[in-house]
Amino acid sequence: MAPMGIRLSPLGVAVFALLTVGVLYHFYSGFLAGKMAIFRKMPGSDRIDLREMLALSVEAAIRGGEEVKRVMEEGELHGKSKGKTKEGADEMLTNGDLQSHRKMYNLIKNTFPSIQVYSEEHDTTNVAEIAPWDHVIPKEILDKITTTEEAFSDSITVWIDPLDATQEYTEKLLQYVTTMVCVAVHGKPIIGVIHKPFADFTAWAMVHGGSNVSVRKSYNENNPKVIISRSHTGTGKAFAQKAFGNDTDIGVAGGAGYKVLSLLSIPDDKQPDHADVYLHVTNIKKWDICAGNAVLEALGGQMTTLQGDTIDYTDSELNEGGILASIGVSHKILLGKMPDVKSVKTQ
Repeated sequence: MAPMGIRLSPLGVAVFALLTVGVLYHFYSGFLAGKMAIFRKMPGSDRIDLREMLALSVEAAIRGGEEVKRVMEEGELHGKSKGKTKEGADEMLTNGDLQSHRKMYNLIKNTFPSIQVYSEEHDTTNVAEIAPWDHVIPKEILDKITTTEEAFSDSITVWIDPLDATQEYTEKLLQYVTTMVCVAVHGKPIIGVIHKPFADFTAWAMVHGGSNVSVRKSYNENNPKVIISRSHTGTGKAFAQKAFGNDTDIGVAGGAGYKVLSLLSIPDDKQPDHADVYLHVTNIKKWDICAGNAVLEALGGQMTTLQGDTIDYTDSELNEGGILASIGVSHKILLGKMPDVKSVKTQ
């Protein structure tokens, strides 16, 4: 007697086999598609051309500057204090700051959504659609930077100051006003843009790339002219005199971007003040200094804390070590002259 069992017809076997193959195919193809989608969207998998990043930064700074000028011309500043610094000074906020921030921040984020952008202002108000960037790199940049590098998006941090020297802006001391963009890669400042909207002048530079500004022919290392903040004149002056002597020529100015430009070779009608050393002895935010740091680095200069430490621009907003910025002189020698801030008495 033959063993009992289930007998399948050849047609049934064929249909079952085809169904099994179909299910496996769809599962496997879906799995692969999912894996590829995850790979495409993986943070940091985007490679960004740094020359494009420079061109975008210039465009953002100029668009922000247009807003700063427009608000001033319309007389709608609406200035107010948004708080106080650690030293007790008012931190001013105007409509110019906000409008510039909206243009600059949204232009950069809309162009490269995956990169981290830090701005001095924090505004979530819905705004009209920002005109997109056309990805056209200006001829001036192409002529000066013939080759470029790329960086993964998760290694890039952008710092923007929509309106540097807000206090001076409210006082109509417009020569000090700038809009700034800085691009840091792995915390190192690589691209810096400082735009002066009321002088129609833009300085830009890329480390290991090029710049549209240059170093002066000579600097005074032994008896330097020092530029300090007009908002911390007492402490800054006392510090500079202890470092370089009581007869030191000390200039005061508003805006960190303006003070960095004073170290470079820029025509007087665009940059009235000129100095050999830039000192800042109190806390300062990184969006104030990153762009200037990048410009100086690109031209062979340096910006460090007063103790000589390099400044990391990966995330934290505050630099607590003060600032020593120089170019065309020995930064090491200057550092050797820096006194202990705590030992300096305000005059």
